[in-house]
Amino acid sequence: MKGTSLKYLTHEGFRNVWVNRLMSIASVTVLMACLIIMGAGIMIFFNINTLLDSVQSQNVVMVYVADDATEDETAQIGASLNNISNIESCEFVPKEEAFQKQIQSMGGDSALFEGFDESPLPDAYKVTVKDLSQFENTVSQIKQIDKVDSVRENSDLASKLLSLRHAVSIVSIGLVVMLFLVAVFIIANTIRITMFSRKLEISIMKAVGATNWFIRWPFMIEGMILGTISGVVSLGVLWGLYAIAEKAFSQTLSLLGFKLVPFTEYWWQILLVFVAIGLFTGGFGSLVSMGKYLKEQGSVVSDD
Repeated sequence: MKGTSLKYLTHEGFRNVWVNRLMSIASVTVLMACLIIMGAGIMIFFNINTLLDSVQSQNVVMVYVADDATEDETAQIGASLNNISNIESCEFVPKEEAFQKQIQSMGGDSALFEGFDESPLPDAYKVTVKDLSQFENTVSQIKQIDKVDSVRENSDLASKLLSLRHAVSIVSIGLVVMLFLVAVFIIANTIRITMFSRKLEISIMKAVGATNWFIRWPFMIEGMILGTISGVVSLGVLWGLYAIAEKAFSQTLSLLGFKLVPFTEYWWQILLVFVAIGLFTGGFGSLVSMGKYLKEQGSVVSDD
């Protein structure tokens, strides 16, 4: 295809969007509905993922130091913990500090500890794990460190968090794939309707020797334009709906100690996803639909 022809056909694609504006508006509206639902699912995934990260950060492992460990040996335990790749943070908790917190937490019952001259609790390290899938292996490495007396951990909670994260990921991916297929179907059928309304024009083009690609190109451009417009407008609508939801539920969520993630942190990622889906569904949907139409109409022109 020559440059002049390509420029002309691209211009025709833009013109078709305006000439068939009612159909274009219908296509953009329906595709927007799919993208907005998809975007809502993505934001729900981000929020659930943030919530799981918050819960995961509270799923700490307490490493207790043996009573007969010297200061150097206690410090060496901390160094060994920091050398374990799956440990995100390691905080030393002196036994005196832990004892004072224990007394404060008991309130009126703290009189039970009045006879103690020193802390009966051991020194400890509060450890946070990075990857929950390696939780048990990490705990096993901790237990092998010299002068570690015991380890308090909750492997059951870790496994449940990991399972929940996998479930959320699978559901989110399934939703995106399903809506993506719906978007392709919508664009393909919209372009197909447009082609039937212009079948006389297409027949004349074929009669004078136009190639299949000469006929397909304007429709592909038209589909890609509709997809891009849908993606950009959908981002604005989703942003507005998210702001409304954030304002409506912020007080309730704050009581639960949770805050929705800011939309501004993810808007450009969602925009890229929306535009990419719009371009692909528009171009691919138009190409598939046009191919089927030409085949049904018995197109015999070449693709040169």
